[in-house]
Amino acid sequence: MNDFFARTITAPTFYADGFCRCDPLFTQLRRESPLSWVEPEGFRPFWIVTKRADIVEIERQHDKFINEPRLNLNPVEEEERVRAGTGRGTPNPVRMLVNMDEPDHRLHRAITQSWFLPLNLSRLDGAIAALAREFVDKLQGLDGACDFNSDIAVWYPLRVIMTILGVPPEDDRTMLRFTQAIFASDDPQINMGRPPVEVRQEAIQGFFRYFSALAAHRRQAPSEDLGSVIANARINGEPLSDYETLSYYMIIATAGHDTTSATISGGLLALLENPEQMAKLRADPELLGSAVDEMLRWVTPVTHFFRTATQDYELRGQQIKSGQSLMLCYRSGNRDEEVFDDPFRFQIDRKANQHISFGHGVHTCLGMHLAKLEIKALFRELLSRTETLELASEPEFMVGRLIAGLQKLPLRCNFKQTTLD
Repeated sequence: MNDFFARTITAPTFYADGFCRCDPLFTQLRRESPLSWVEPEGFRPFWIVTKRADIVEIERQHDKFINEPRLNLNPVEEEERVRAGTGRGTPNPVRMLVNMDEPDHRLHRAITQSWFLPLNLSRLDGAIAALAREFVDKLQGLDGACDFNSDIAVWYPLRVIMTILGVPPEDDRTMLRFTQAIFASDDPQINMGRPPVEVRQEAIQGFFRYFSALAAHRRQAPSEDLGSVIANARINGEPLSDYETLSYYMIIATAGHDTTSATISGGLLALLENPEQMAKLRADPELLGSAVDEMLRWVTPVTHFFRTATQDYELRGQQIKSGQSLMLCYRSGNRDEEVFDDPFRFQIDRKANQHISFGHGVHTCLGMHLAKLEIKALFRELLSRTETLELASEPEFMVGRLIAGLQKLPLRCNFKQTTLD
């Protein structure tokens, strides 16, 4: 049975049909074997962690379970190719916050943390609301029919984060190409038959070239944007290395985009597939805050992260050995029957929503408040201006192991008629 779990969970298509494959498998694992050791062919072995309580227990003990050297589910062949290419003995091609452990993680996170606190983000309310209006205007200009994912959802959060970084709108298409190549390199529509690791490496090089020029400019002429903060950052009085600076830009640009766009598209699909929830939200816009949290639980855009044990540890009566890897399955944790009432129901007014879509502990997503702000702004604008929204044809899901999201969301929209006084 473990061979079946191993083959299934490591397939790039595991999340490519929404919840049809992953939910039944994770449900079975939570019930029969919540902590399972697997040895998939072509991958280094690991524990599958499926219960929310276990994921939280692991993440809150960041000294016993560390992020380096393994963060994502990648084949051994790809890891070794990256390891040889970096020359640093690590399978991680960049050094970002998500790869770091203490004390480096704390010191690097402090560089931008204040930017993403709710009090500071409040000054962006007007700008984000204006961008939401701009993109709903664009949707309205498409004469009621669109691919909501590729026409709206991928562009709106991209423009928000690029505005914060100080990247001009004319470069959005370049940024989108890079981010999609990194997170969706397993998707045939992205890799076009090329090895995924090669596609990712080219995108990383492209990011580095772009942000190298941006950093140089911001050091000469700093402004008020986040790009200037990163370019001129210091730790213990010393500037960041070029490699760390460019890696920092990359994590802000990518993590601040793909996960939010996946939640927007997936959240809208959930509303379309549950029309009573759509009607409830239209009738009571005050539910938007809890609706966004339910979208995040439902979609769980980041499917997993790995941790590595630094010492022997007993969990659920099983002995985890020092050096072994653990795959934290967030999608499974967000469907845990012991935590969520009726977990397979999309419910916008769910109380005390304890989803773990932003992780837990010291590695809780830096941009979680910004993501919620963006999602709320777009849905507030979209629902207030439309009479009806409906699927025009079947949606298509992206192929990939790390980010679960839609590739296409064909939509028909009926906007409210406005009159001039």
